Amino acid sequence: MRYAVIGAGSWGTAVAAMLAPRHDTVIWARRPEVADEIASSHRNGSYLGDAELPPGLAATNELPEAVGGADVIVMAVPSHGFRAVLTEARGQIPATVPIVSLSKGIEQETLMRMTEVAEDVLADHDHSVIGVLTGPNLAKEIVGGQPAATVIAMEDLSVAAELQSAFMGPRFRVYTHADVVGSETAGATKNVMAIAAGMADGMGFGDNTLATLVTRALVEMTRLGVALGGDVRTFSGLAGLGDLVATCNSTQSRNHKVGVGLGEGRSLDEIIGEMNMVAEGVKSTSGVLKLADRAGVEMPIATQVGRVLYEGVPPLDAINTLMTREAKSEYGS
Repeated sequence: MRYAVIGAGSWGTAVAAMLAPRHDTVIWARRPEVADEIASSHRNGSYLGDAELPPGLAATNELPEAVGGADVIVMAVPSHGFRAVLTEARGQIPATVPIVSLSKGIEQETLMRMTEVAEDVLADHDHSVIGVLTGPNLAKEIVGGQPAATVIAMEDLSVAAELQSAFMGPRFRVYTHADVVGSETAGATKNVMAIAAGMADGMGFGDNTLATLVTRALVEMTRLGVALGGDVRTFSGLAGLGDLVATCNSTQSRNHKVGVGLGEGRSLDEIIGEMNMVAEGVKSTSGVLKLADRAGVEMPIATQVGRVLYEGVPPLDAINTLMTREAKSEYGS
């Protein structure tokens, strides 16, 4: 089996590094210097520092070379570039090749999840083998060999089981299920919530605040995901609660870092300008809020994150708005 990982950011590189010791694996990087570094020095210093990559991992900046002949395609491109890259590659992709998305975002123009974008671009493709890999998977910890787990969600569970065997290793446990909608919705929404958690940290709030925020964030994630057709059980699993806890608590999380900066009183432009990686939540918040509005779902935390990001509302004002909302039953709203 030949695996093509499209996108050489931190998570794409980490996944390629897991696959390469056991499978013929090539990673595509947009920048030639990144591909050259992976191929010659077995490192991706821009995204993973000094972490050593398997010597058998091939790298290229030529998309046809990466995609051509691949038995499985793993899409690790950020949401804003996902459609363009897949469109460029589609002539090389047979209709039965499984496609696994690693991207946790919403396409701004269409409000599509990434598997929906793939289905749209590859209209004649077997949609049952387009899925998502998602969970509490911080790239540097995975590359460092720390124990972790994830979910592969795909309609065709027999193909998902084959991919489960391919991705699973002694320190990386993989589960399968068929809830693509819930898994992707959770992945996109938790990035929004991680910005909120970061803002709380940046303002110096403690464990009670974070626990309250994460708990209520899970309610909002579940509410939206179920309204869009997801399975309620997904949100208490790795794709939901697991990813939410990791992203809201970790200083490695890009979205959390954005929130910390905002909580400290820095401008969004200044924060983004210092980052060499995409914080999906900055863009996804708008899409998540539009999806919630379309589904008639109330998302108070996400709404306040949007006000801070797009309207310049001070984070403390957003917190005060949340805390002074009308008193309600916990399981009412």
